[in-house]
Amino acid sequence: MSDPTPPTGGHRARVDLPDWMRNPEPPRRTPGRRISELVDSVPALHEARRRIWRWRDRTRYSERHPVISAVVSFFVVALTATLLITGTLYLFHQITHHEL
Repeated sequence: MSDPTPPTGGHRARVDLPDWMRNPEPPRRTPGRRISELVDSVPALHEARRRIWRWRDRTRYSERHPVISAVVSFFVVALTATLLITGTLYLFHQITHHEL
């Protein structure tokens, strides 16, 4: 019978990687990369890109004040739903009484 535990600190088999993995091709010059290089080369565009990224990653009001946002959202949704249901009932009433 053989020992079920593998030897520790033993020899690991060498892995032969394919040539395309050992020496990958350089990245292709796609239109997106060319535009990105253009933006990085112009200081005003580079700063505008950074400002957009900072704005996008800012902390939203709803993240800073989750309870207030939840309460306000509840009332906005309740009001909207009430208006939609009331409007639907009004139209149904108009149709059933042949007033439309």
